[in-house]
Amino acid sequence: MAAIEKIKERIRELAERRENVALAEIRWVVSRLDELGYRTSERVATHGRLFGVGATRFMVNCHSRGNKQVKAYSVEDFVNAMIELGLYED
Repeated sequence: MAAIEKIKERIRELAERRENVALAEIRWVVSRLDELGYRTSERVATHGRLFGVGATRFMVNCHSRGNKQVKAYSVEDFVNAMIELGLYED
């Protein structure tokens, strides 16, 4: 149970600073959810990465190739997906 609380805390932290989030931080959350039994996927898309957690999908776009920071609207999509999963309350 402590693991899910740590994940929720990280999601809360990312939601609070939506304009300074790295792709690796979102991958960390998705990876931990996979370890807890959620069905997850990550695919390369034309302009970013498409993540799936359960039946929820969200797209993550970086500012430019090689840049590790994620665009703010992608973090918003991530947060909305976590709300749908019941892992974050706005």
